[in-house]
Amino acid sequence: MANSSEMLHVLLVCGSGASSGFMAANIRKAAKKRNLNMDIIARGEAEIENYIDDIDALLVGPHLAYIVDEIEELTRDSDVKVLLMKPSYYSTLDGEAALNDLLSELKI
Repeated sequence: MANSSEMLHVLLVCGSGASSGFMAANIRKAAKKRNLNMDIIARGEAEIENYIDDIDALLVGPHLAYIVDEIEELTRDSDVKVLLMKPSYYSTLDGEAALNDLLSELKI
């Protein structure tokens, strides 16, 4: 994401989808406050393969740590950055902290 006009596409995955929907909304709000052009959607982990070609980053719920190796295998041939979210901000649905973590991983 070289400049603010480029859209950053992020997929957030968790198990059931309820908490990830709230987390995605909170990250969206945090990005909007900073005028970041970001599209973030929440889906179940079974849908990851459907989105690999369309995303820049993949945020994984901390309770899915056990499938990160599989996810990294799926994204190996792409430029997708895989980030396991920290329980500290995921449990409180802290969109600001999640966004900070994502941006530092992406070096933005």
